[in-house]
Amino acid sequence: MAKVKVYNMKAEEVGSKTLKDDVFGVEYNEPLIHEVVVAYNANQRQGNKSTLTRGEVRGHAAKPYRQKGTGRARQGSTKGPQFIGGGVVFAPKPRDFSKKVNKQAKRTALLSALSQKLAQNEITVLDKFEVPSAKTKDAQNFLNAFKFNGSVLVVSAQNSDAELKAVNNIAQLNTVSVELLNVYEVVSNKNVVLTESAIKYLEEANA
Repeated sequence: MAKVKVYNMKAEEVGSKTLKDDVFGVEYNEPLIHEVVVAYNANQRQGNKSTLTRGEVRGHAAKPYRQKGTGRARQGSTKGPQFIGGGVVFAPKPRDFSKKVNKQAKRTALLSALSQKLAQNEITVLDKFEVPSAKTKDAQNFLNAFKFNGSVLVVSAQNSDAELKAVNNIAQLNTVSVELLNVYEVVSNKNVVLTESAIKYLEEANA
């Protein structure tokens, strides 16, 4: 079992914590992580764009002018795609892009991603993440204290409105409740900050 240092918001060491191997010592499984991330991104797609074909646009199918003698190309209907207001060729229609991944695969991929982050020293443990003032400068002071390189994801047991407001204007700082944590957020952020309460939740949920 890995033993890590515990810090406060000022980057001061306040203790240590032992992490369980069944959560933070899982073998790295890149193909599974890739599969889950692809499914996550696919499931974010709405797939609801829709345009009308020539058979669906409003209007009549009457011949706009006679076949011969006008000097113009022959036309059978003003609902064709060559006319303004006509139908669209190969019109896009609502589509379901979702991919199914079973619950066990998601769980394994998440633990694998967290374990890899720990192996790469990209996990920081906080005693608690609190920004009661809801001010951006306090969240920025937290970043400045740790001098993180790259984007940061803070995972806590529960995020208050004040914390969400404090990080909202900082592009490289994100926060998520541990219950909603997913593989995509872990791998898309360079650094993962876990509060002690979040670690407790993860270890109990995967006991």
